[in-house]
Amino acid sequence: MSRSRLEQLISRSRLEQLKPPTLVALPEKTKALLVRCMRVGLILCLIASIALALCSAFSSQSHWFPLLDRNRTRSAISISSPTTTDVDSEPPTNISHILFSIGSSVHTWRDRSRYAETWWDRNTTRGYVWLDAKPENLTNVAAYIPYRVSGNWTRFKYSHSQSAVRIARVVVDSFNLRLPNVRWFVMGDDDTVFFPHNLVSVLSRYDHNRMYYIGGNSESVEQDVMHAYDMAFGGGGFAISYKLAARLAELMDGCLDRYYNMYGSDQRVWACVSETGVPLTKLGGFHQFDIRGDPYGVLAAHPLAPLLSLHHIDALAPIFPNQTHLDSIKSLVHAYRVDPPRIIQQSVCYDRRRKWTVSISWGYTLQLYPSMVSALDLRRPLQTFKTWRSWADGPFTFNTRPVSSNPCERPITYFLEHVKDGKSGNTLTTYKRFGHKERECNRTDYHHAMAMQRIVVLSRKMDPQYWTKAPRRQCSEIKNRASLRGGTMMIRIRRCRPSESITI
Repeated sequence: MSRSRLEQLISRSRLEQLKPPTLVALPEKTKALLVRCMRVGLILCLIASIALALCSAFSSQSHWFPLLDRNRTRSAISISSPTTTDVDSEPPTNISHILFSIGSSVHTWRDRSRYAETWWDRNTTRGYVWLDAKPENLTNVAAYIPYRVSGNWTRFKYSHSQSAVRIARVVVDSFNLRLPNVRWFVMGDDDTVFFPHNLVSVLSRYDHNRMYYIGGNSESVEQDVMHAYDMAFGGGGFAISYKLAARLAELMDGCLDRYYNMYGSDQRVWACVSETGVPLTKLGGFHQFDIRGDPYGVLAAHPLAPLLSLHHIDALAPIFPNQTHLDSIKSLVHAYRVDPPRIIQQSVCYDRRRKWTVSISWGYTLQLYPSMVSALDLRRPLQTFKTWRSWADGPFTFNTRPVSSNPCERPITYFLEHVKDGKSGNTLTTYKRFGHKERECNRTDYHHAMAMQRIVVLSRKMDPQYWTKAPRRQCSEIKNRASLRGGTMMIRIRRCRPSESITI
């Protein structure tokens, strides 16, 4: 072998040593199949990646990456938490956060301002009465209730009453004052009597930073049918949160032109609120009092709700006998100021030995039945009134029971004579028997009950937050049932025990 040939063999041997070793020797067909599988896998991965991207783009939550979703949630919470913290750190709603807006006129305010003066506290109440013009004589307006003159309201269309247009716009006028620390705008007529402390306890349950429209219906079905069931009737008053008032300020002028054919101011406000999508939050304490006659039945069997307002005072019989309309309201408001949450709250107790039933409407009236009457029946008001428009016997938006023509089936009625604000959170109210001019029952047991000339009621003041804690009618008991001497009965109102019921 030649030398050059030998060098070529040595060189080829070294090159083969430098090549990487082949682990598995595959046939050509297997190699081709493996290549195809790899290509198919790559295509499937590509399709899956596209599907995942589309799913992530159109889904609010990621089911593929829960950890990422948790982080995203934490980020969202951390971003929104300052707002939540600000709301939580706000002080509770108090009377200074409510702005009262009373719709009136120069012509009517001189007489009707007397009702507003009974409940308006010059030191704590905020708000204005809105008039159609500046009064020429300041003696025509209340001494300490400030007034404002409505502006820019004569340009709107109307088909019934132009004053209704002006009063509907009062909520916007009030908002545009931009007064500080206002959370709620409470609207009412010049003959509406409000109970402000109870309004505070109710409105504090709602977030003023959200849109709320709070009020009540008419008592007469015919009025609700004519106007609307989901409308807050203006005479009973209604409350609008600050956020909703801000939205109405933007919409109201357009609404007034769109709904020019509506009858009242409250209808116009309701129509505009409806455009925001906000429903009516109904509360039982607003009283439009679309009834005729004597409101006694309603006030003696008030629903389990704080008293918020009364209306149409001059169109009804005085709520206290032998008093004027104005003096009646003064008497009720005086009792209200002693224990605001308890005013006209009903409590029932029994004297089973004598077979007597007592129903108390605190701060107003007391009924003594010389028979056993269930609490269920006593919850239904005696129909001492008729419907507003037709003066009919109904229907009403609540159940009633008729006043019997038999005097032996009627209660002996007592009215508030005196209220005392005692020490350590106690109150004492005295109710005096009222002698009806109608014929009385001649039964012996009835005469024994008639011997009770006065009934004294003791109670603890109610917690203003009572209405936020699953409220329940309180119980009561006769303290001197063993010996009712001197024609006086003493009753104690207290919280019901957990296992206690008001049973005959």
